[in-house]
Amino acid sequence: MAGRRCGVLGDPIEHSLSPVLHRAGYKALGLDWTYDAHRVPSGGLAGFFAGLDDAWRGLSLTMPLKREAMALVDEVDAHGSLSGAVNTVVLDQGRLLGANTDVPGAVAAIRERVAGEVRTGVVLGGGATATSTGLALCDLGASEVTVVVRDPARARETVEAISAHPSRPVVRVDLLDAAGAFRADVVVSTVPAAAQGELLVDRCAEVPAVFDVIYHPWPTPLARSAEQSGRTLVGGLDLLVHQAVLQFELFTGVPGPLESMRDAGVRALEERSTCAD
Repeated sequence: MAGRRCGVLGDPIEHSLSPVLHRAGYKALGLDWTYDAHRVPSGGLAGFFAGLDDAWRGLSLTMPLKREAMALVDEVDAHGSLSGAVNTVVLDQGRLLGANTDVPGAVAAIRERVAGEVRTGVVLGGGATATSTGLALCDLGASEVTVVVRDPARARETVEAISAHPSRPVVRVDLLDAAGAFRADVVVSTVPAAAQGELLVDRCAEVPAVFDVIYHPWPTPLARSAEQSGRTLVGGLDLLVHQAVLQFELFTGVPGPLESMRDAGVRALEERSTCAD
């Protein structure tokens, strides 16, 4: 297992905490592995795959590559097939095995903070992460999911994927700039902090649990509102760590050291905040 290579691909990629988390895991378990960030723009994934040699073992994928990878891998796990996106690629004897750890990672992140039933959910945004978190809500028991977007046409893939969950939830579409408070057990935000205006924050104010997938800058307006009102808050670092732990095991064959990886992520974010100040 010595000397294997892994990395995270995306564009932009400079902000990614994945190298921090995975390297912390390697250090905790004494693995002589490397993990680096690589800028790969949309349309560039096939070329990157073509340049990989036998030293490579695993890849983490972020925007805008999660859906692009679907046509390039040899095999896809159940979560990837359902979501139409993979965030993980394992290189196994010349084959590319795609997986989606965002869905089970989101389930773990929510369940770590939210003890009660999840019967209804709201998802802000309509991209690949919105799809994965919407499916996670269904895995947790949600029978109704509302997808909230600026343009309903751009959320078609997300709505179709969530609707296809084995539990067959009722999926509705709402507009981000509409009025009216959300009624749900959990609201998940996959939209940028800059898009979280006062109207949207107010619409989420009565939802008892807020899950914002962003981890920097932090807190977002939605996260700050949840903290100030004493509501349950699940953060982007929670999701990042839990999905990374699952990736770590797929890559290495051994369970990822959750607390070591989380602690490294917390320290890195604190350092970023200090530098920003």
